[in-house]
Amino acid sequence: DDARTLLGGVFVGDASQYAALRPMLGRDLPGDPGAFLLPPGSGSAPDIGLPDDAAVCSCNNVAAGTIRAAVTEHGCTDLAAVKTCTKAGTSCGSCLPLVKKILTEELTKAGITVSTALCEHFALSRAQLYDVIRVSRLRSFSEVLAAHGQAGVVGATRGCDICKPVVASILSTLAPAHVLDGERSTLQDTNDHVMANLQKDGSYSVVPRIPGGEVTPEGLVAIGEVARDFGLYTKITGAQRIDMFGARIDQLPEIWRRLVDAGFESGQAYGKSLRAVKSCVGSTWCRYGMQDSVGLAVDLENRYRGLRSPHKLKIGVSGCARECAEARGKDVGVIATDNGWNVYVGGNGGFNPRHAKLLAEDLDTETLVRTIDRFLMYYIRTADRLQRTAPWLEELEGGVDALRAVVLEDSLGIAEELDAQMAEHIGSYSDEWRDTLEDPAKLARFTSFVNAPGVADPSLAYVAERGQPRPATPLERDAAREGAVLVAGTTLEVRS
Repeated sequence: DDARTLLGGVFVGDASQYAALRPMLGRDLPGDPGAFLLPPGSGSAPDIGLPDDAAVCSCNNVAAGTIRAAVTEHGCTDLAAVKTCTKAGTSCGSCLPLVKKILTEELTKAGITVSTALCEHFALSRAQLYDVIRVSRLRSFSEVLAAHGQAGVVGATRGCDICKPVVASILSTLAPAHVLDGERSTLQDTNDHVMANLQKDGSYSVVPRIPGGEVTPEGLVAIGEVARDFGLYTKITGAQRIDMFGARIDQLPEIWRRLVDAGFESGQAYGKSLRAVKSCVGSTWCRYGMQDSVGLAVDLENRYRGLRSPHKLKIGVSGCARECAEARGKDVGVIATDNGWNVYVGGNGGFNPRHAKLLAEDLDTETLVRTIDRFLMYYIRTADRLQRTAPWLEELEGGVDALRAVVLEDSLGIAEELDAQMAEHIGSYSDEWRDTLEDPAKLARFTSFVNAPGVADPSLAYVAERGQPRPATPLERDAAREGAVLVAGTTLEVRS
């Protein structure tokens, strides 16, 4: 009755207020509610602070007030301390940007300087560290640590699980090399360390690259035969790829040998890098298609494959405004027009979904690719650790207008550098799994037990469900000791 309670709403166009307004459902809005209805640029809506009872971490049921109390009552002054105190962000991690935002707000209110240091071993932020490595042309973690590390702290000569993967990612951009080469192999996260995604039961998933979602019948047969022969669970993903689950670490080389022989390469689902470029069928088949979206998607995926970044990257290409590839929900979205392509940036799904913002419109293909090149390299150069393009763009001073000036008008005078860095990436790309299969030293790490290389992991156990294997539950494992249906290894046995 008072026209102040938020009952619901639908965003059309700019959806940047979604994250702030979603927790306010059923609550009174601060200030004049009409301010939230004004178009962008015509006046600012009041700042909305999350209510104390608003859920921040749904995995562990942690509210905003609990996080604030961790700072104001328990003395937490960094993200690690807040996670330990509240358990927020310790499961899927998708809420961490919001947790960090609340932490920063509370520290600022208390007059405490908010540190941008990457970790205790480096006083620099990720963006600052990227710049010093680039300018100083440092080429190893040891060199970076010696030149810019903090002496006298625990692990001063070794680094930690925060700074090592970050430096590894930066070096992959500035000095491309295999992730398992020499010292770099010791810097990688769990997944990169074996170039596969670790699953909850200790097995791994295998994801071959399928550019633009386009695959031949022969390719499908090859994937099917691999999945059948190794007893893997198969699932078509939202990124238009085929994921195979349940591979033992010792099986990974042979699985990949067969996939590489069939013409596939690593999809790098394990890395903070380009995941995939999703597309609709475009003008080739669809009567509504304006441009060849599949052809562009394949070209973009082959161009940016292997590109390491602060977080995962997803791209979508739609052949018309009907948006079947959901391009505006991606870090980079391309939508065909009568006159060329519109490009959008800074979109994502997940815990806090964002619609990508229009960066440029009606571009020819050459200009489009150059624009995406510069956007990606500028993001990689300036983003924080584990920061997706959406929050990065929100925090970028000047927002999308400033970004447009950088990539289209070269306002910072760095366009030539960005172009050169992308060209170096493209020229140095090599499939990580193909290279690994040709290197006995790298292959030696793919074993379940170091002291028993030929022994499979006996802890992996599976049951049949809907015609495919899945990990056995603890109850099913207990029942197995009495003769229940369980399998382990490459053959799924079904007993009556």
